[in-house]
Amino acid sequence: MGKSLGDFHLTDIFLQTFTHEWETMEIEAERNIIVSKEDLSTIDQLNQEQKIAYHKILSSVYDTTSTAFFVDGPGGTGKTFLYRALLAKIRSQKHIALATVTSGVTTSILPGGKTAHSHFKIPLNDDEGKTCNISKQSSIAQLIKDAKLIIWDEATMAERKAIERFDQLLQDIMSNKEVFGGKTVIFGGDFRQTLSVIVKGKKNDMIDVSLVKSHIWNHLEKIHLTENMRARLDPDFSSYLLRVGNGTEITTNQDEIKIPPGINVPFIDDASSITTLTDMVFEDLYNMAADNTLPINKAILMTRNDFVHEINDILIDKFPGDEKCYLSFDQPLESSGQIQNEDFLHTLMPKGLPPHQLKLKKNCLVMLLRNINPTEGLSNGTRLICREFGNNVQAEITFGSFAKKIVFIPLIPLESPTDDFSSIPFKRTQFPLRLYFAMTINKAQGQTLDYVGLYLKEHVFSHGQLYVALSRAKTATNVKVLI
Repeated sequence: MGKSLGDFHLTDIFLQTFTHEWETMEIEAERNIIVSKEDLSTIDQLNQEQKIAYHKILSSVYDTTSTAFFVDGPGGTGKTFLYRALLAKIRSQKHIALATVTSGVTTSILPGGKTAHSHFKIPLNDDEGKTCNISKQSSIAQLIKDAKLIIWDEATMAERKAIERFDQLLQDIMSNKEVFGGKTVIFGGDFRQTLSVIVKGKKNDMIDVSLVKSHIWNHLEKIHLTENMRARLDPDFSSYLLRVGNGTEITTNQDEIKIPPGINVPFIDDASSITTLTDMVFEDLYNMAADNTLPINKAILMTRNDFVHEINDILIDKFPGDEKCYLSFDQPLESSGQIQNEDFLHTLMPKGLPPHQLKLKKNCLVMLLRNINPTEGLSNGTRLICREFGNNVQAEITFGSFAKKIVFIPLIPLESPTDDFSSIPFKRTQFPLRLYFAMTINKAQGQTLDYVGLYLKEHVFSHGQLYVALSRAKTATNVKVLI
């Protein structure tokens, strides 16, 4: 008598069982990835540079002396195309190839893609003594051991400590003190783009924590891709982007870069200029609301999350249809005077959390903010279109291997990030979704969009941001900039 269910630790047993079952599903999914005919056909479409890289990497995969590579190239040189060809070749031969990225938004670009941190259980904080949370005897360790190839794309955005911990993990799993345990590993990226975000850090601080400052850097064989496939569509714009990325574009007396007149949106006042930009990017807003088959691959990019929320609010109000507003339940993780006030918690918007008031409409664009079930396409950063509303949100995945799949998004508790020192620690129970009409420039890295609007309400404040923003579309005609 007098005991509760908690005294019997049933929750712990359930969570352990659930975690084991989820890991088993992930492993099975990884071993049974279906290679599409489209991906197999990429092998025959590689250009000369890509073919040389392709055969060099495959030689490492199938030889006894494996190599770790870094594939470098500006946007449009076909890094992703090369990765897809390699993944298709290895998987078509019934071998395992693991595809990971630094940012969750880009996981859908590579078949079977997951974030490196979640796949390899890399600690998110900076504690020196922490290692990857994978037992050498686990089934995930066996999967990694069996993998012929591991790809880590957008590695330029990762902190070197994360990659060093990954190196330690592979050495442990493989019982091999060679770099990455003697496995063939590809890192890819473009140092012209944004690097790891350091709070109040300058460019040199970002470089100091990047891969180039790691002892691993000198162990990587460098592969450079230079033939820009996008340049054929708009060679002048491509040359301009490369000058911006390399820091060689001519600047004004105020050390500012001029935006080409053809893509510049004249500023009149905030309200009318924002309307002009949003109408240019989302001129088919009514068609989007009416036609649930319309592919949508466009966005407005901004420097900060609070600016993004402002534009998303404007566009969801303009979006035709009846609004469904979901209110979160917020509660503090610590007890103190001010934070007992739930109304105050409702006003907080830490990074990675959905808003207290989540306003949605049928066929509007949203992004998933958590890994719910990566084996079924529900990863952090997955892009969705809302279809129906009820106790769960019914949505359709828009891009990647799971495109057109109908999924159900549940209400879940989410804790504010531990590295957000500007916020009070609290828990928000809400659907893990945010509107996706607008997003930060950093969130857009690695994506190719059909149409881009760039709203610079303030100067870009980080290395590579302008280059990333302008290079998301393939031609200048599909880019508009409001300053």
